[in-house]
Amino acid sequence: MRSYLDFEKPVAELEAKLEELRAVAARGDVSITEEIAKLQTKAEKALVDLYAGLTPWQKTQVARHPQRPHFVDYVTGLIEDFTPLAGDRKFAQDEAIVGGFGRFRGQSVCVIGQEKGSDTQTRIKHNFGMARPEGYRKAARLMELADHFGLPVLSLVDTAGAYPGVDAEERGQAEAIARSTEACLALGAPNVSLVIGEGGSGGAVAIATANRVLMLEHAIYTVASPEAAASILWRDASRAEDAAMNMKITAQDLLKFGIIDAVVPEPAGGAHRDPEATVAAAGAAIATALGEMAGLSPDEARAARAEKFLAMGRKR
Repeated sequence: MRSYLDFEKPVAELEAKLEELRAVAARGDVSITEEIAKLQTKAEKALVDLYAGLTPWQKTQVARHPQRPHFVDYVTGLIEDFTPLAGDRKFAQDEAIVGGFGRFRGQSVCVIGQEKGSDTQTRIKHNFGMARPEGYRKAARLMELADHFGLPVLSLVDTAGAYPGVDAEERGQAEAIARSTEACLALGAPNVSLVIGEGGSGGAVAIATANRVLMLEHAIYTVASPEAAASILWRDASRAEDAAMNMKITAQDLLKFGIIDAVVPEPAGGAHRDPEATVAAAGAAIATALGEMAGLSPDEARAARAEKFLAMGRKR
């Protein structure tokens, strides 16, 4: 059953009426095919118009939609023979970051990403996609293994941020994030990152420091969540919408600033309305990015990646 966001109320009402008319038509009492077609056209146009003018805060809500496809959906749709690897060889297995090896369109790759979970049980298991230090140490271990074999690394980013608990801080959360970021920068093979939902702070950068950084059309990429930014700036988390409006967190803004390299279109109404089409579009964008870097030597891949990030913030 479809879950509607607050700002989608006009579309929800039209689609509810459409379902009522379809139910009447199914009973065969009257022929209302023409009325159904007109209402369907109206509902589709309303959806397209609504999503064409989303505010940053509305995009934040879309990026967090519970029915949006998650890491496991992309792996299922894009990666053949995926074999996950567990543990950081230092402390424990972290379930928020999932990683392993498989084949993307016939090419062996390493795949790493945050998994938020899709129901209460899996959300608790994966800690809502918020990794502890062992998750980032696992990511670094997998990247080093991929680099040893010269395999490209794909990262799918979807986290509100690294887990901020006391236990995570005690085990060196900041150092683990830094080491994972360092592992990204040291890769001799090309890496591609795709922000599929939320790209939150260092928790995202730790696996998103890539040769090519892509974002889905309604994803967000932030230095801090809008709620956290509002708490810091105004000591009032309820001003999250104001923070989102001013932080330049959308794919469209970040493309203008050169923070990301491409925006991957989503179906009308967002990724949650057509997960299969979204996964297919993501696969095409990743394939294009990898194709652009085919033939790069390890030194060239590292140099291009370093220059990309060093160039951020320079005057254009």
